[in-house]
Amino acid sequence: MALSFYNSLSRMEEEFVPLEKGKVRLYTCGPTVYNYPHIGNLRTFLFEDLLKRWLLYRGYQVTHVMNLTDVDDKTIRNSLSQNMSLTDYTALYKQAFFEDIRTLHILPADFYPEATAYIPQMITIIQDLLKNGYAYETEDGVYFKIASFPSYGKLAHLDTSSLKAAASGRLSADEYDKESVSDFALWKKWTPEDGNVKWPSPFGEGRPGWHIECSAMSLSLLGETIDIHCGGIDNLFPHHENEIAQSECYTGKPFVRYWLHAAHLIVDGEKMSKSKGNFYTLRDLLAKGLSPRAIRYALITTHYRKPLNFTFDLARQAEASLKRIDDFLFALRHVQQSGIPDPSLHTTFLEKKRAFEESMDHDLNIAEAMGHLFDIIRAFYEHQSRATLANAEEILSFFVSLENVLGFIEGSSSETLSPEEEALFQARIEAKKNKDYAKADSLREELLRRGIEVRDTPQGPIWRRL
Repeated sequence: MALSFYNSLSRMEEEFVPLEKGKVRLYTCGPTVYNYPHIGNLRTFLFEDLLKRWLLYRGYQVTHVMNLTDVDDKTIRNSLSQNMSLTDYTALYKQAFFEDIRTLHILPADFYPEATAYIPQMITIIQDLLKNGYAYETEDGVYFKIASFPSYGKLAHLDTSSLKAAASGRLSADEYDKESVSDFALWKKWTPEDGNVKWPSPFGEGRPGWHIECSAMSLSLLGETIDIHCGGIDNLFPHHENEIAQSECYTGKPFVRYWLHAAHLIVDGEKMSKSKGNFYTLRDLLAKGLSPRAIRYALITTHYRKPLNFTFDLARQAEASLKRIDDFLFALRHVQQSGIPDPSLHTTFLEKKRAFEESMDHDLNIAEAMGHLFDIIRAFYEHQSRATLANAEEILSFFVSLENVLGFIEGSSSETLSPEEEALFQARIEAKKNKDYAKADSLREELLRRGIEVRDTPQGPIWRRL
């Protein structure tokens, strides 16, 4: 089955064919570093991580750019309210973002461009748009003229003629409602409300609008046309729509070939809100005792285009699913029976492995794919008494390779017991042989207190570290 994605531009699932064979240019909208990322942001970052990991699994070479928005309305407003420089204020949340993605085992991008480092490139684009009649200058800045781009609205599928324009005909705010289809700011001239945040330009001192930032960074690092651009569904309009307009007017070429958007995350059936007490950052969830693995599992295993209702019950289910996977891998590593592989288990494994890959190729259908993984686990336990080392090795090899895709499959095969722990383990074996079950149980409890679980199997006792 060919790899395919649902393209927000066409609103159809399309076969994925990159510009260059075997290579993918990927741009993902990163954080606006004005606060800690909330779990809705993290859900989007994890979907993008799964996409990248699957492309790598399928043999593509991926060049990944994720921007850091370190100048916009919110970063300026918050830094001024904290009486901090913009640089010092955003540095705190840049660090927090990188801590979060490391904690959640998100693969690093190749480039993390900061908007403030690309001001000259933004000015060059704006100058060109002015020169060619796509933009105009006013007393408060430079604006993109959406009437100059007839296909404006093609991503959001807007009928611009039926929507309200802002009373002034233009908007300086970085973010605005879908019904406010108006010329948008490319450059904002300095006002006292900006404090000391300003850069020199041919249009006067000021700073860029939010939308021009991503265009400049993408064009600079990935070229005029890229393969995939991702973000949350809330970025589709106006941000991504405006990126298309200004980029295609500047280059005269298609900006992005495949647009992928993650659906909203809600909490306990409601929109996240601090006033409702259901607004969570990663730090909040960790403080409540959730593991990073369970958080990753809970946020990644619902299909990215479906709304995700995060609950603590969902997180507990994630912990249970992970334990089931861990127990399965533990059992696989302790299969000792030699001989030819059990044919029924071998056939089922191959069928479900293929089904997993086909589900992932079909627009990253992770929910369906996980069902096939658990089918493999069920099949193993059904055939466990006949499973051989050959069965175990082929299944284990596949699951180990999936750590590079899923990021939550763990379990080292190289753990050892300390000499004291080994002595306790062997003493329990002797107690069982001598039918001294009270002593065996006592030694088992002692090992459990040390974080070592002992199980008795048909092949003999085995252990794992909890």
